[in-house]
Amino acid sequence: MHEAIDLTRSECEHLLRTGVGGRIALAAPDGPHIVPVNYSVVDDAIIVRTSPYSVLGTYGRDSMLAFEVDQFDHERQRGWSVVVRGRGEVVNDAEELDHIRATWEPRPWAAGARTLYVRLRWSEVSGRRIGSSWDLDGALAVRRTL
Repeated sequence: MHEAIDLTRSECEHLLRTGVGGRIALAAPDGPHIVPVNYSVVDDAIIVRTSPYSVLGTYGRDSMLAFEVDQFDHERQRGWSVVVRGRGEVVNDAEELDHIRATWEPRPWAAGARTLYVRLRWSEVSGRRIGSSWDLDGALAVRRTL
């Protein structure tokens, strides 16, 4: 068995900034939902693009959200996970949208119109890793440059 080790805030933010896919958890009238998303990090916030009529577009506005990104090496029984929590907000301001597009625009893999930008400014950041000598720099094979 491996010991679980807490990641520093800096390590968590580094891992958030190297990924492109994660999950957002939110509450809806019919119960909790976990939505896989492509994302980017702009300043200190997760940015996703979704449909205004999706579960996230409908119930993620001005509500508490959680976001998780992780990676596991099943063969070596090691991995890491980073979770952020904060309030979801729709980005409508033209200057803010230009800043997002210029910094790192999220690129959804799913087909369809994803015209609504949702920002999750993190108020809490936490992470853990399990397994020795996990290379956090090389943890994600997919980099933001894709």
